[in-house]
Amino acid sequence: MGKRYTHFTIEERCEVARLLAAGQSQRKIATALDRAPSTITREVIRNGSGKQGYQARYAQEQALARRWGGGKLERDAALREVVLGYLRAGWSPEQVSGRLARDASGPVISHETIYRFIYAQMARTKDYTWRHYLPRGKSKRGWRGRRGGSPASFIAQRRPLAERPQTAADRQSPGHWEVDLMLFRTYGQAVLTLHERHSRLLIATRPPGKAAEPIATAMHDLFASLPPEWRQTATFDNGTEFARHYRLHDLGMQTFFCDTHSPWQKGGIENAIGRLRRGLPRKTDLATVTEERFAQLVQAYNHTPRKCLDYQTPAEVFMNQVLHLKCESIFPLAPEWRTTRLSHYPLTFAHLQASLTYK
Repeated sequence: MGKRYTHFTIEERCEVARLLAAGQSQRKIATALDRAPSTITREVIRNGSGKQGYQARYAQEQALARRWGGGKLERDAALREVVLGYLRAGWSPEQVSGRLARDASGPVISHETIYRFIYAQMARTKDYTWRHYLPRGKSKRGWRGRRGGSPASFIAQRRPLAERPQTAADRQSPGHWEVDLMLFRTYGQAVLTLHERHSRLLIATRPPGKAAEPIATAMHDLFASLPPEWRQTATFDNGTEFARHYRLHDLGMQTFFCDTHSPWQKGGIENAIGRLRRGLPRKTDLATVTEERFAQLVQAYNHTPRKCLDYQTPAEVFMNQVLHLKCESIFPLAPEWRTTRLSHYPLTFAHLQASLTYK
């Protein structure tokens, strides 16, 4: 007794049938087979043949019929196409599972079933391109080594993250942003990314350079296009490209910096950049990426459901919150907000509003 449970073999089922026919109790059968009495009881109930009693061959067939035969995605072709379509769009299995459950008002398929299906395809076909359906699809994971020091001591008017208001830390109120720069293999190419902590909205643009002045100009123009309620704080790492962060003070924004070598303190933007890297890996030549393609990648991020948002999309949360604040506000929106003079920047308010039907 006390061994780990294993499935009954056909020989064990034959012995159970023989002992039952001989009038032995289930407890004595359990002792003879070195099984728990409850195991014998479940076996007889689940695999018995009703009035004909327990028969070994019938019990074996019943047990085999219940075993995993490829999973729900193997059996349901329509569901499989829907799931694979979402995975091709860059959704994670958990996002697919959560969104389907939200739309159907109940569970449809678990993320573990999706992972198991993908891994089963690779194991059976030896076709490892299936891994590209998964969010990262990498063969290795690990930490990158640190190189060099931090220029934190050279940034003027730098305030540490510890001074940031608690309202920014709990993610319950809008207007608190994390900012970072995506760099690429070609020198000078960069993408400026702004991530809102409450809605998880991502705004991205390609500045003309990664020096402090063009980055400060791009940030100022992007934030100026937002309503005042959405311009509260901005959090940066200690890169010199953000040395002129104080230009945002003209917009009424407070600026803060993470501790050195602590990127997890702005984990939202780090996660967003990781997702954006699926379509813009480091080896990408940005000069070959059209404005339309770039906007599509950012829109795809903002229209992907997130578990932390109860499987709503960042675009949905952002728009709902903007309309709520607009209705409550007693102040008119700024002229630059109404006219959207920054239409050349991908995914400002006007772009987002026009792309709510994005698929």
